Amino acid sequence: MSLYSVHPRLPCGSSGLRSDQWRSDHRRKPIMCVRTAEKSARVATVSNGDDSLVICRVLNGMWQTSGGWGRIDRDDAVEAMLRHADAGLTTFDMADHYGPAEDLYGIFINKVRRERPPELLEEIKGLTKWVPPPVKMTSGFVRENINISRKRMDVAALDMLQFHWWDYNNSGYLDALKHLTDMKEEGKIKTVALTNFDTERLHIILENGIPVVSNQVQHSIVDMRPQQRMAELCQLTGVKLITYGTLMGGLLSEKFLDANIMIPFAGPPLNTPSLQKYKRMVDAWGGWNLFQVMLQILKKIASKHGVSIPTVAVRYILDQPSVAGSMVGVRLGLSEHIQDTNAVFSFTLDEEDVNNIDEVRKRGRNLMELIGDCGDEYRRA
Repeated sequence: MSLYSVHPRLPCGSSGLRSDQWRSDHRRKPIMCVRTAEKSARVATVSNGDDSLVICRVLNGMWQTSGGWGRIDRDDAVEAMLRHADAGLTTFDMADHYGPAEDLYGIFINKVRRERPPELLEEIKGLTKWVPPPVKMTSGFVRENINISRKRMDVAALDMLQFHWWDYNNSGYLDALKHLTDMKEEGKIKTVALTNFDTERLHIILENGIPVVSNQVQHSIVDMRPQQRMAELCQLTGVKLITYGTLMGGLLSEKFLDANIMIPFAGPPLNTPSLQKYKRMVDAWGGWNLFQVMLQILKKIASKHGVSIPTVAVRYILDQPSVAGSMVGVRLGLSEHIQDTNAVFSFTLDEEDVNNIDEVRKRGRNLMELIGDCGDEYRRA
């Protein structure tokens, strides 16, 4: 018997296909590139009732534009966004507080309108987040803030607005979501979604008839909390998961394989906010030595399939129940991993691969017991 009763009006989600994919040659002129059989593997549809959105299953995460990863040059960043879109990586995830991310998207989408075929423009999706303080959520306050994002991104309607709330003791999140739903009905938002909500609150939101299509949560080989409670509710209701932290800020890569970061200057520096954040997750899960065992297993699997450790790590999470897409952070104009990212769609993990990963993964601690459900780390004193 399920832990949850399901609201009878909540539909299950569906999957969808996208039209022609595009990539660029050395002159960055877009050309069709993806075989028909690969198209369905590259996309997912998040939906609730009549609301639906087709997204690329690997999303370009733009947290790295907010500072802490190196200086972002506007023109270089926009050109990098065009290269990602031309290569078929057409979904961009940002937030109101990610520095210039929404402004960069506005410049980028206008260049696409001017310089790319209309088919590519239809494929591109811009997902943003609103992370307000837990104050009184009036219609005017909600509209004012969402209209700022619409203006910055230069779109009539946001493809997706992902809502975050800090304090569950304040039920204003339901008021905010109802006002967001009103804006959706008016055509100013295409889909309403959540970020870092726990299972209990997701259930409450759905029971209140709010048509959220997805919940963005932290999810990686190390952090499997979304599969303990959240995925069950998602499977019952059709809500999908969009995951971040899937590569743990870059820790899940060859760069940190056999690295001794305990001795100063002996290994790669943990010199970005994401590396520091996810190193704390490694410590909570099982420590650096067990993490090295995981990296060794991932390297063995990656070599077997002719791909990289990050590619295997993303593929593993994309294969988890209810996961529609996973984030790969982009350091626009500073570094680029388009080929590795696209390789996620080129192979399948077999039963032996999955069993080997799970054997190491289960040797770690239960992060649900240590940290709590999805998003609880943001609400702890």
